[in-house]
Formats: sequence, C-alpha cells, structure tokens
Amino acid sequence: MAAYMWGMPKPNTTEHVSIIPLPTTKKRPATPAERARAYRARKRQQKQSTPKPVRPGPAPDPTRTATSLASAALAVAAFALAGVGITINGWFARSLGSTDVAGWMFLAIGVAADLAALALPTLAARRWRARQRSAAAAGWAVWAVTFLFAVTAGIGFASVNITDVTIARSVTPATVTASVALDDAKAARDRECKTGVGAVCRQRENAVVDRQRQLDDAQRSAQGTADPQVEAAISLVAWASLGTLRPASNDFAMLRLLLLALLPQIGGVLLMVGGRR
Repeated sequence: MAAYMWGMPKPNTTEHVSIIPLPTTKKRPATPAERARAYRARKRQQKQSTPKPVRPGPAPDPTRTATSLASAALAVAAFALAGVGITINGWFARSLGSTDVAGWMFLAIGVAADLAALALPTLAARRWRARQRSAAAAGWAVWAVTFLFAVTAGIGFASVNITDVTIARSVTPATVTASVALDDAKAARDRECKTGVGAVCRQRENAVVDRQRQLDDAQRSAQGTADPQVEAAISLVAWASLGTLRPASNDFAMLRLLLLALLPQIGGVLLMVGGRR
C-alpha cells in the first residue's frame, strides 16, 4: 500500500465480478376490450388535436320564407274572420230567444258551432293524412252541419242590418213630403165620400191616386241613394260588357248577402290550407 502510494506501479490484478441476473416479468397480451379502449383513446386524441373545418351554413331558401309568410298571413286572416263570425253568430242567435235565458242558450250554441267550424277542417285533414278515414269523414260531416248553421246565422244578421240601413236612408225630405200629401188626400177623400159617391168624391179619389204615384216615385229615387253599391255595380257591369249584360238589382243584392254570410265562416278552411304538415 505504501509503495503504491509513493509512485510504485499498480499491481496488475484482476477483479472477479459476479453478475446476478434480475428476474424479468413477461408482458401479458392485451384483451380485446383493452385494445378497443386504447383505440378509442387514440382516436379521441386525434380528434382533439385536429381542428374541425368550419362549414358554411345552408343558404336561406326564399321559397320557404315566402311560404312561411303566406301561412302566417292566412292564420291572421283566419282568426280575424273567425272572430267576426263568432260575434255575428252569437249576436243573431241571442236575438232569437224569447227570454233572456233562451237568448243566452242560443248564444252558446252559436259560439260553439262557430268554434267547431273553425277547428274541424284542420283536424279532419290531419286524420285523413294519418289514414284515419272514419274519423276524418265524421269530422267533415260535423263541419258541414256547423258550417250551414253559421251561414244561416250570417244571412240573418246581414239581411236585418242591410234592411234597417236601407230603410233609414230611404227616408228623405221628398218622401216625407209625399207621404204627408198622401195622408191629407186620403183624409179629404174619406170626408167627401162618406155621404156618397159624387163628382167631388171622384176628384178626391183621383187626388189620392196622384199622391200615391208621387210617393212611389220619391221612394224609387231614394232607393238609389239608400243603396248606392248595387246601382254602381249594375252600371259597372253594363259599362264593362258594352251594354250586353245588365243584371237586376236583386241579383247583386243576393250576391252581396251570400258573400257577407259566407266569408266569416271560412276561417277553418284558411287554417287548413295555410297549416304546415
């Protein structure tokens, strides 16, 4: 040791090293479930690392937009007409009652019938598309009954109001004067003809005939101003057809009455046409 430390050469010695092998564990093969989980984990990492491409949204379809607006407009028109029809049917049905209780019962029938006429077309059309033919047929049958009831109520309401307005407009100063003159002529005739028929009595009778003719002429001229729509429609048709067609005033009066009674009752049909599938 001392010689080695003071510069003497190191003795050539061979060290024997023993190597002890360590125990190794053999890796167990993965089961199919583990391989599937690992595959899904790799795919999930790939999706998270890969940015998704931004796809542009679908372009707005102008046809679909127009259809939606038309459906909304039809729905608004349907509910507006239904509101008018319910009011008309309720008012006219209540006017038919002889007592307050009967009037309120008639009003309930009119309102219920108009509500049924509003909802039945859409429901019947859905039953028909669902191939429920019997339910659809029953719905259309009930709708026909309620529709006819509502139309008759509308005819009564329109005719009463049109007649009242026409009579009120027919009273003019000319008709009032002619009516008073006719009453005076009748009173004079009655006084002269009380004792017997003579020359003066016959004059009074002729005067009554003249006053009646004057009253008829005044009422006839007042009817043109009392209901100018009919007269204007007749003149328009005659002008458009170059005089070939000239309907009577009663024709336009009936057509107007039909439209006034029919239009408030088509709300259910409008809902069916404008509804989405």
